[in-house]
Amino acid sequence: MPHDGQQMPTVLLPNLTALTGATLPALGALLDAATAALRTRLAPGGKLDATALEADQYAAHGLAWLATYVESLRQMQGWAERLHATGAFAEMEALIHQIAFGEYLSQIIGGIPMNQGEILRLRDMGLDAATLDHPAIATLTQTGNTSAARTRLVELMRENHGRATFGDTGLDDELNMIRDQFRRYAEDAVTPHAHEWHLKDDLIPMTIIEQLGEMGVFGLTIPEEFGGLGMSKESMVVVSEELSRGYIGVGSLATRTEIAAELILCGGTQAQKEHWLPKLASGETLPTAVFTEPNTGSDLGALRTRAVKDGAEYAITGNKTWITHAARTHVMTLLARTDPATTDYRGLSMFLAEKEPGTDAVPFPTPGMTGGEIEVLGYRGMKEYELAFDGFAVKSENLLGGVAGQGFKQLMQTFESARIQTAARAVGVAQNALEVSMQYALDRKQFGKSLIEFPRVSAKLAMMAVEIMIARQLTYFSAREKDAERRCDLEAGMAKLLGARVAWAAADNGLQIHGGNGFALEYQISRILCDARILNIFEGAAEIQAQVIARRLLA
Repeated sequence: MPHDGQQMPTVLLPNLTALTGATLPALGALLDAATAALRTRLAPGGKLDATALEADQYAAHGLAWLATYVESLRQMQGWAERLHATGAFAEMEALIHQIAFGEYLSQIIGGIPMNQGEILRLRDMGLDAATLDHPAIATLTQTGNTSAARTRLVELMRENHGRATFGDTGLDDELNMIRDQFRRYAEDAVTPHAHEWHLKDDLIPMTIIEQLGEMGVFGLTIPEEFGGLGMSKESMVVVSEELSRGYIGVGSLATRTEIAAELILCGGTQAQKEHWLPKLASGETLPTAVFTEPNTGSDLGALRTRAVKDGAEYAITGNKTWITHAARTHVMTLLARTDPATTDYRGLSMFLAEKEPGTDAVPFPTPGMTGGEIEVLGYRGMKEYELAFDGFAVKSENLLGGVAGQGFKQLMQTFESARIQTAARAVGVAQNALEVSMQYALDRKQFGKSLIEFPRVSAKLAMMAVEIMIARQLTYFSAREKDAERRCDLEAGMAKLLGARVAWAAADNGLQIHGGNGFALEYQISRILCDARILNIFEGAAEIQAQVIARRLLA
């Protein structure tokens, strides 16, 4: 395997890992300077001023993006050094690493795209490019991401077409075996049918759910003492990525179980753990998350659905919206206000609200609740619903933790895992976009040759592969932090923030490669584009995610 010091093709820079590693202190100093500058503006007395933060939101969110880029490059460096140490840092990995640094350093200096129309520049945070006056940075920005490097990377991708990933992900043998297992399952049971499910707006067949239950997907990270497999969050990331590569709906089936299990593990009573977790782990009980309301959106503290104690039960009254997989599930993790005197997050409680699974004819048969489907562009396999509760009965013993007023705190404890899992789904969707688009570019002939022979087509594919690896490494890192029981809301938020943008960019560029055919419903890329778009909205919209990251950095 080629490595630093050996003869490599001329498109590769010499002593690459040493060169990229030399940029990290300067990047750390830049992030520190940006943070200090914004603290002066937004926390002049040492305490963050909420009004100033909102007024200077562009710069604050830009800080979140800058921090995400710096952490992404740190994780790419760690990945490269680990591969280098084992002799696995081959030409493809080196090119991905070099292009990643060349591109992201250039964006930091010239402008980070927070989305297509909002570009964060250093001057927005009171800095200038002179802060990054460093020879290694100059070398990488000038010669790291070149047309020749991208062309060579795509040549290697063509040679490795059909592999699980483009480039060694750096996972251990066990996790690679898990990847292979679920990749084969997705190829056999999901991919051939996903587009038809999407076009018909069908629910994912129960046979798929049953098979996933048998494979242990729903109990993957639930402790063995409660009937689960007790595996790592990193394994959950790999499984979610591969199933989402087949179809985001299938990759998302376990998301609600992940949320429900986290809620019960972190906030439930021992009796609740013993009763619910084995059922969740086996897939016997399917949960749904019932949090969002029509007029509150991301402002969960303003929820108005109320729960009134009535003897041995609570009566739930109110409206919820954007409830995924609501019809055929058995239990709802339902957030409602138990203290009517409150108007913020205090006074909210979480319930394990049992319901009867519905049918196509009668989707909500349980007394006290009604609902209707929300027709959506993508992410269709579980369907979205509006729900109305009118005196819906929940047993008092199903108040999570047995203590009222803890709901918001309990929910916050689930966000790390949920966002890590969402980042993994984003990587899977992006990988799907890359594979489908690369195959089309190989097969489609224009002007006497395959589309992939044209530099602007191959460049799109190259950058997809590079950014997917960046998002993947950031996601793995956040999962490892969670497995180590370290606080990782910052890392999980960064992984979700970047992963969602990478998935959308991959799908959008993939559709562009397809040209007019990409706009036709019969082509998979049209579905992938629709599915990718939701990733920037659910589990924390990009703007909310950036706000949360900024607050953590500036606190």
